Amino acid sequence: MKFIKTFLLLIIFSSCQITETITINPDGSGSIETVQLRDENSYMQLAGESYLHEEAFKDTSFVFKEYIEKYKETFMKYTPEEQKLFQKYSNVKVHIKENSFEKEFKTIFSLDFNKVSEIPDLYKTENYADDIKYNYALTAENHYYKIAYDFDGKVFKRLVSIINPAELQKTKVQFKNADPKYASLKLTQTYTLKYHFPRKIKSVSNEKAIIGSDKKTLRLEFQLSDCLQNPEMTNLEVVLE
Repeated sequence: MKFIKTFLLLIIFSSCQITETITINPDGSGSIETVQLRDENSYMQLAGESYLHEEAFKDTSFVFKEYIEKYKETFMKYTPEEQKLFQKYSNVKVHIKENSFEKEFKTIFSLDFNKVSEIPDLYKTENYADDIKYNYALTAENHYYKIAYDFDGKVFKRLVSIINPAELQKTKVQFKNADPKYASLKLTQTYTLKYHFPRKIKSVSNEKAIIGSDKKTLRLEFQLSDCLQNPEMTNLEVVLE
């Protein structure tokens, strides 16, 4: 489920459920996992009869640094700045499963980090892996927004910023001009943030966030189609006690 450009793929992408889970330990280290799961009921409505005839099987796992090592000659052609960017993804683990028989389509990105600011924009991982493999320019830079994270021990920040306003506008136009028939479909297209902190939460910038009974966890859910048109709505600041 890579970055989407065409309207048709955009609609299909919107039949996904995305869950981003971050766990932060007392020393500031932790883990992040993002799961992109195709919602089969939604996809079936979009695909129609072709849903029963799709043929796909893929079950692969890799660590990003394996691409750097395997395609070292290509990697060395990039500028020092670009190489540094790739290195930030070195320890990102990827698991891709596409099985039309079991009707399971999912992509999982995961990373263990020493500090929150080390977390890269995981949603660009596949693009960068393909860049190294095929000697492309940085295709992920065509994304119209980027995601970063920060934590100083007390305040956690999820920072989303628009880097290509023109592409964002194109996406909004695509949604506006969507075939009306899609609006009548009951599609599951959620984008969920699930965060676990080492201390109790004092405040959250988004009032829709649900804080757990232990006061150390939160869950925040969005409509994926809304996020694609307004990525900055997923910005978040969490203050701990």
